[in-house]
Amino acid sequence: MPTENFSLLHPENSKAVYRKLTNEAINDLSVDFICEALSEDSFERNSIKQLLINITSDEETIRYRCDVFEDFLRFPQLREDLMRVLAKLKDLKDIERFQKDQESSSLWQLVNRLRELDAYVDCITGIKNTLEAIDVHSDGLISLRKRVTEIFESSGFPILKKDIEETLGEVRRVKSITLGVNLDDLLRPKSVGVVSLNDAHFTDSGLLKKFLNFASKQGELNHTTEVAGFLSYHPANPSTSGFGLGALAMGAQQDIHHVENSSLTGADPMSDALKKVVTDILKRTVNNLKAMLNKYVGNSGYTFISLMPEIIFYIRFAELCEKIKAKGMPLCKAEVAAKEDRMCSAKDIYNIKLAMRPESTEIVTNDFDFDDTKRIYILTGPNRGGKTTVTQAVGLAFLLAQNGIYVPANSMKFSPCDNIFTHFPADENDTVDLGRLGEESKRLAEIFEKATRYSLLLLNESLATTNVAEGLYIARDVVKAMRYLGVRAVFNTHMHDLARGLDEINSSTEGDSIIESMVTGVENGQRSFKVFIAPPQGVSYAKDIAQKYGVTFDLIKKSIDNKKAE
Repeated sequence: MPTENFSLLHPENSKAVYRKLTNEAINDLSVDFICEALSEDSFERNSIKQLLINITSDEETIRYRCDVFEDFLRFPQLREDLMRVLAKLKDLKDIERFQKDQESSSLWQLVNRLRELDAYVDCITGIKNTLEAIDVHSDGLISLRKRVTEIFESSGFPILKKDIEETLGEVRRVKSITLGVNLDDLLRPKSVGVVSLNDAHFTDSGLLKKFLNFASKQGELNHTTEVAGFLSYHPANPSTSGFGLGALAMGAQQDIHHVENSSLTGADPMSDALKKVVTDILKRTVNNLKAMLNKYVGNSGYTFISLMPEIIFYIRFAELCEKIKAKGMPLCKAEVAAKEDRMCSAKDIYNIKLAMRPESTEIVTNDFDFDDTKRIYILTGPNRGGKTTVTQAVGLAFLLAQNGIYVPANSMKFSPCDNIFTHFPADENDTVDLGRLGEESKRLAEIFEKATRYSLLLLNESLATTNVAEGLYIARDVVKAMRYLGVRAVFNTHMHDLARGLDEINSSTEGDSIIESMVTGVENGQRSFKVFIAPPQGVSYAKDIAQKYGVTFDLIKKSIDNKKAE
């Protein structure tokens, strides 16, 4: 079964279209904060982020992901076993880079090709054993199990594993090389020849003894190139050709060229000098073996390397969900509805960022719906009453659900959006040229150029300027445009007059996204952080707070009168 296009993120032959979140949405939804909480490894964080911010509204793909993630969450053993395989896959990826390096010697390439194949066999075997031992339900993991089983059975892995170990053992018997070095008139190394491959290391004491003996003769030179006298210190193995590496010709020579030492390729000044000699002698044997190894690894091996970011993505989010569950907060698998419905029904939804905090805190949950009777919300309430938290919670719930991750809610059924656009207050430095109102208007125009009726728009205190009339004028037109386009949206604002004039906007503007007023509550002067559908409560909020802190006229008058009476 071909594996080139296999993925745990989308079904085979998927036609899903992906759209990347804008930089503003990435920032406003705190994507980096989430990725940093998922992993301390920079490679993992970056790979998770790239997968997270490219979303699709394809219903089949989202269901596929939801099922795969559920398996990862249900089976800690699956995650533990696959983490071990990931270490092997990482080695395989590093070795893949060796194969592309033309500076490495034939011996080095051969050893690394054997290491590559050994790691590949271990990866396939490990994935196969893990998936056979666990009752996975998702199409993605069932398909993966089928693929690795077919590769394992068709490639004769048990015999291949044995052959690899024996071949590596033979190669690793080479412990030293005897060289002959020619000098020029200035006694500089001019050329080097390979005398023999040996199955024992040179001994330091033997070398030192020979050097001292030579020095004591005050420069006496050996009048031949006979090396037999050295064999007691570094015995040559007469059966070197039995390594399967080919015989080394006595006196084969190569000019020395200086190169920088490299731990990655095995290159150093001496091995570079030997490179052509060894390559010429071993070329046929090494190339034949590499061709045989390619039959086993080929593209299929590197396909599993491509699964590394996907496996990490699911594992890290599963670990996060376990931590949140341990705090007693609800999480659920989202149910995917038809995209055309543009709906969402969430029970006990909350902002996942609150649950990710290390300190314990009471988290307020809310019910939240998009449907034919309410698709755009104008959200009002007191300062620090939870408006931004709720707005962000909706965006994060969609982002997680469309990536297949459990959502922070007791239940959620939703129609996927094609993208999430956010409009939060800009940095003061970005408003110097256009002014805040001009800069925010420009960004809103850019959003409407990209958004469709399937998009989700999240506006946070947009168009809030010192000139309330100007901000309100533009805000009304923005809300009309959202209704006309047909988007789902949350617009949280302090402009209560905007929320009071919704009947007029609904009746005068064409569109099927009905605008509704939502408020964050205050109970007995305390912010409840609960949201509910109601007209803006500006006056009643002020009354509750005034009553709590004793700043109504009646209470102040009573206090003054009491002082006078004293």
